[in-house]
Amino acid sequence: MHRQAIVAYGAPLEAREDPTPEPAGTQVLVRVSHCGVCHSDVHLQDGYFDLGEGKRLDVTAGRDLPFTLGHEIAGEVVALGPDAEAAAGEAPGDMARLARPGARVAVYPWIGCGACSLCGRGLEHLCNRPRALGITVDGGYATHVLLPHPRYLLDMEGLAPEMAGCFMCSGLTAYSAYRKAEPFLHAGPLVIVGLGGVGMMGLQIARALTDGPVLVADVAAAKREAALGAGATEAFDPGEPEARKAILARTGGGAGAVIDFAGSQSSMHFSQGLVAKGGAVVVVGLMGGRFSLPVPMFPLRALSIIGSYVGSLEEARAVLDLARRGRIAPIPVTLRPLAEADRSLNDLREGNVLGRIVLTP
Repeated sequence: MHRQAIVAYGAPLEAREDPTPEPAGTQVLVRVSHCGVCHSDVHLQDGYFDLGEGKRLDVTAGRDLPFTLGHEIAGEVVALGPDAEAAAGEAPGDMARLARPGARVAVYPWIGCGACSLCGRGLEHLCNRPRALGITVDGGYATHVLLPHPRYLLDMEGLAPEMAGCFMCSGLTAYSAYRKAEPFLHAGPLVIVGLGGVGMMGLQIARALTDGPVLVADVAAAKREAALGAGATEAFDPGEPEARKAILARTGGGAGAVIDFAGSQSSMHFSQGLVAKGGAVVVVGLMGGRFSLPVPMFPLRALSIIGSYVGSLEEARAVLDLARRGRIAPIPVTLRPLAEADRSLNDLREGNVLGRIVLTP
């Protein structure tokens, strides 16, 4: 198999040729046809997240090099371990149909240990001993990827494969964040801050699930224009001095919820300043930095700050169903060969990507 791998943190990816894995037990081998490039891949390549004030969160521990990034995966089942077919037959839904060579699938990557209380409650994506593809175990910047169980195969019938893979992170993350914001929309409309690949997907999810106005903000004019074309009610430049006042006036005193898909120090200060009393900021982005607010402001404004990290297997199925019913319009996608993985990470790092780059092994 061919893969583009991290061989040293902070260094370019390198092409490698390795033996194709042979599935054992309940494992499933998938030939990758498409794999999206996510901004979290940039942080993993760098080996840290920025915590602000010169501090970093090291994310190099527990990952053997060379390592294969990539968690937005779509492809075709090519081989099963000897116990996979029986395991699929015991699972609910259409697992048995998908656990066969030739099945076209999207891959749920947020795999947990399967034994802890979080996994038992269907929250594998929050597991403290994760086996997440492209995060803690090898992922989809390769011709093949190995899954531990057929339960992580999802039906992508009726969907373009480049979008089906993207739904496993950007779509899922946006969907889960919107569901967390939804209970607060009685206090005012929704504002989306940050219009990268996940933010644009968030706009599509919001347009599918609410009839209310959806305002957006991004410093890039091209992204604001694209969002207006995709159904945003109004777009604002957070770099403009009067942007906050304009949004407060447009929302009649503040947003019920702001979903911050940037997750930077500046975006968080901007986002919290838009929220009405009783509202919430849902933080998704991982750009980094440090955010502070005087403690009395939380009770005086009845302000909620909620973190949202990807989403559950159940939510992943819900996203694909929503897309299959035509409720989510496609975001801009640029297809590139797998050999351009490192170039794609650099483009993302520099903010030069509209929508999503998808690699095609």
